[in-house]
Amino acid sequence: MSGANANGRLFWGAAIAVVSFDYLTKTIAEARLLPEHVPHPVIGDVVRFTLAYNPGAAFSMSLGPASRYVFGAFAAIALVILWRLYRVATEEETLKVLALGLAWGGAAGNLIDRFRSSKGVVDFIDIGVGNVRFWTFNVADSAVTVGAVLLGLVLLREDRKKQQPAGD
Repeated sequence: MSGANANGRLFWGAAIAVVSFDYLTKTIAEARLLPEHVPHPVIGDVVRFTLAYNPGAAFSMSLGPASRYVFGAFAAIALVILWRLYRVATEEETLKVLALGLAWGGAAGNLIDRFRSSKGVVDFIDIGVGNVRFWTFNVADSAVTVGAVLLGLVLLREDRKKQQPAGD
């Protein structure tokens, strides 16, 4: 059995869980966190929910009116690449498949937002202290980040194994 078939439940399970939870939380954020840019404390001033829309890409990078389409195209390309990487993964590469599924789900979640609204991607998780704050983000962003870090660690481990002398 190929790795893609053996790990299909893991890849698609992770991806669908991320897309579903991301969509649900964004829908709730848009309904309950009005007006935009008004913080709602969750854990004091450290963790807040603040509704914001990001028409650009990560860290609010923008290309003006074309952002929606350009970054949407990049996300679609990323989905194809992540899916192809999943398809060539072996049955034993479960952590790699999980990482790819998380990243795929996150990229898909934000791509759905780009088509859903011209306002941009819904962000609402606001972390920091006082005026020192991280960029506002969402569940999809978190999944992409966790997936990318996990994939990086898996690839680093693979690279180290390849570099070890045969007798170790």
